[in-house]
Amino acid sequence: MRFVLWTAVLLGILAGVMPALAQEGGRIRSVSILGTQRIEVETVRSYMTIAEGDLYDTDRVNRSLKALFNTGLFQDVAIRREGEQLVVRVVENPIINRIAFEGNSRIKEEQLSSEVQLRPRTVYTRSKVQADVKRILELYRRGGRFAATVEPKIIQLEQNRVDLVYEISEGQPTYVRRIAFVGNKRYDQDKLREMLQTKEERWYRFLSTDDTYDPDRVTYDRELLRRFYLKHGFADFRVSSAIAELTPSREGFFITYTIDEGERYKFGASTINADLRDLKPEDLQPLLISEPGDWYNADQVEDIVQRLVDAVGTKGFAFVDVKPQVRRNRETQTIDITYDIKEGPRVFVERIDISGNVRTLDQVIRREFRLVEGDAFNSAKLRRSRQRLKDLNFFEKAEITNIPSDTAPDRTVIKVDVTEKSTGELTFGVGWASSAGPIIEASLRERNLLGRGQDLRLGAGLGTKRSSLDLSFTEPYFMDREVAAGFDAFVVDRKLQRESSYDASSMGGDLRAGYRLSENLRQDVVYTLKQDTVKGINSTSPYVLEQLGSKVSSVIGQGLLYDRRDSRIDPTEGYFIRLGTDGAGLGGDIRYLRGSISGGQYFTLTDKVILGISSSLGYIYGLDQRVRITDRFYVGGDNLRGFANGGVGPRDKNTGDALGGIWQAVGSAQVKFPLGLPEEFGVSGQAFTDIGTAGPTDTADTTNVNQSSSIRVSPGVGLSWKSPMGPVSVDLGFPLVKEKFDKKEIFRFNFGTKF
Repeated sequence: MRFVLWTAVLLGILAGVMPALAQEGGRIRSVSILGTQRIEVETVRSYMTIAEGDLYDTDRVNRSLKALFNTGLFQDVAIRREGEQLVVRVVENPIINRIAFEGNSRIKEEQLSSEVQLRPRTVYTRSKVQADVKRILELYRRGGRFAATVEPKIIQLEQNRVDLVYEISEGQPTYVRRIAFVGNKRYDQDKLREMLQTKEERWYRFLSTDDTYDPDRVTYDRELLRRFYLKHGFADFRVSSAIAELTPSREGFFITYTIDEGERYKFGASTINADLRDLKPEDLQPLLISEPGDWYNADQVEDIVQRLVDAVGTKGFAFVDVKPQVRRNRETQTIDITYDIKEGPRVFVERIDISGNVRTLDQVIRREFRLVEGDAFNSAKLRRSRQRLKDLNFFEKAEITNIPSDTAPDRTVIKVDVTEKSTGELTFGVGWASSAGPIIEASLRERNLLGRGQDLRLGAGLGTKRSSLDLSFTEPYFMDREVAAGFDAFVVDRKLQRESSYDASSMGGDLRAGYRLSENLRQDVVYTLKQDTVKGINSTSPYVLEQLGSKVSSVIGQGLLYDRRDSRIDPTEGYFIRLGTDGAGLGGDIRYLRGSISGGQYFTLTDKVILGISSSLGYIYGLDQRVRITDRFYVGGDNLRGFANGGVGPRDKNTGDALGGIWQAVGSAQVKFPLGLPEEFGVSGQAFTDIGTAGPTDTADTTNVNQSSSIRVSPGVGLSWKSPMGPVSVDLGFPLVKEKFDKKEIFRFNFGTKF
């Protein structure tokens, strides 16, 4: 009886399972694809893992379903079995007909279009749209607009097409309302804020984006703080945290830096440990410029490392590694440094790979490298190459890295990644100067002509006292050598009625070449052929009247410049010496020899207080003829403030016309200092004392000439403003020591702009 019962149960189970098993394992006789419009049926079949003639398999059906969804071609996919037929029904994603942006004013449509990944005539998918929304929002956040919103809208069109519209609400800029520091003891909040690139919101920063929040900029500011403290002796300094809090209204950020200054250290003993044969540490000792008792300076340590690498490299050690070993003495708060000089790994440059340059030729980039394929790898030369590449000013980004080679362990590959920027310039300028009056200027320039690194410029200027037209061309690597060669053609017309009662014009051109004798010493050679004309004389002075007419000058000259300034534009430390000589007489009507020497040195007295001392001497000697009035030296104006242009030097007793001298000597001592205004204003003050004199004129009879070689002295004060419209300077000079026939000019104003 029990056997009969179990048999009945088993038969019942089999009766329920067998139909399901038959359904699961049945063979598919056909596959029907429904709903396709643009996409071929065979394309759909190609993504499926189950086909006609296969046994029905739920797992393979599911995988086919996922594969079709993953193509991004379909909004919906459904697969079902109808008897021996497999029916696949799809709903295609629409095709994008057009992409538009509405509400954007701060970011141009071209920039937004380049940022999004979707394009017209591509398949619309929600996931890609959401990804593009995130990209647009990130673009606005980089510009400090965290309140921006983006809402994608679709407009249905016929034939399963859509227009995609991104509706943008840019919102207000998210400014940095406050920057605070926790843990600072040595420096106050205002001082530390000056060190940061990020600034607090102020009305006068309307031309800058530094007061908008940028997380990348905050990260960079952490590094700026670290460098500042390490430069001033705080070797244990660290930034514990940098927290940016968004206000509930999403209109501003509060940034708080928590810092640990640590103790301040001074330099202790500095020694050299050289583990190289025939290298004596005492020979390198003069390179250790840090003095015991001075505050520790991490920048100075890096400078010493660079000096040691360069010095050891010149002694024939191609593979050298200099590591400063720092030992802190917390009791005396001093740092002893041992510079370990060891032979580094023998690594050679296998190749230099360059990417990112679309217009600039590879050759233009390679010639700036201090390393070539096959050279012994040198990190100092690599750093110098990186700086030279940036100095070209052809690229927004110039990154240089080196990675191990795949071919050999003693080989390295240098990778160069650049992002080009526009090198063409069309500029217009207006301005006013005490020496030239109102000025209008325009120029067209291309600094990277045809991607070859050549410089071509065409400029013109029109003013009440000076007009000019000039064309110049420079080839920085003439005949593939590090020689900058070029030419200039010019026409200049000057009105000198106020100074000397005549007008002068000059027309001609020159050929020039310049090359470096060392890293800091440069030699320039120039040949000039020009015609100078004295005209429009409005004077009875015989010394001026005798100059009437035109003369041709054929001049060859040279110049030497030794430059150790930290910046040529706005130096704070270092010095320079310039020596120039030229001679006229190789053809033409004019014959003379002329020489000049000038120099200057800059000292940082305190933070942002700079002392500059400069001087210049010049002498010209006529060869069997008198020096023409247009070639003589004139003192006053820009080179001796407090006096008018040509206000110092020989002068006609009767007419007061400046005649110029055959030599000059001028000098200046100037202290530049901040005025306590925000740095963004770009306003600084200056106190100066100018001295100078001019030698006698070169005329046949000096009976009616006032001339004196006595020293003139003119102290004064001034203001300089780096305005958005160009540099502006105002100087008040007070002639303290002068001659009675000198021409004074207490107020001097210069203004210029380019737009």
